[in-house]
Amino acid sequence: MQCVSEIAGRRVRIAGALVLLLVTGCGSSGTPSDSGSSEVGTAALALASPDLRNEGTLPRRFTCDGGGARPGLSWAGVPAQAVEVAVLVGDPDAPGGTFVHWAVWNLPHTAKGSVSSGALPAGAVEGANSGGGTGWTPPCPPMGAKPHHYVFGVYALRKRIGLQAGADPSRVVPAVRAVAIASGSLTASYGR
Repeated sequence: MQCVSEIAGRRVRIAGALVLLLVTGCGSSGTPSDSGSSEVGTAALALASPDLRNEGTLPRRFTCDGGGARPGLSWAGVPAQAVEVAVLVGDPDAPGGTFVHWAVWNLPHTAKGSVSSGALPAGAVEGANSGGGTGWTPPCPPMGAKPHHYVFGVYALRKRIGLQAGADPSRVVPAVRAVAIASGSLTASYGR
């Protein structure tokens, strides 16, 4: 049995690694890589979900084994100078490198914001996911693999990224990274 400090340390490393992966750039495969700085800005956003518990298990209904619904998210603490908010969801445990499950931007930049499990706010723009579709694609880790970690990240942006709907993660991730002034994340795991 692992001691509590080892488990806590591993969880912090996993969450930090995904924020680093999602925010620091892209590798040649078109997926986020771990090169570059992990600094994302000066402020921390509080991110929560009515559907997920940080460091908990991702409920089956949000996976390919369930209905594949998108969990709702809410955040607070967006700096006054932010002009839009972006959300990136990725799996750093995917065999081919970080798999981006969802990229959405042009979300309202009010101090408190949210996206429900249903419709997105007017004006929101969704990019391509690593599966080749646009919008949310539910987690579907390989059968028999250790549980994968899904990091939900929210980013306050100092200027609009200006990408069109369906933009590839290899373009979205560095665009978000370049203008992020604050971020927050939560992590849930799922295995099959």
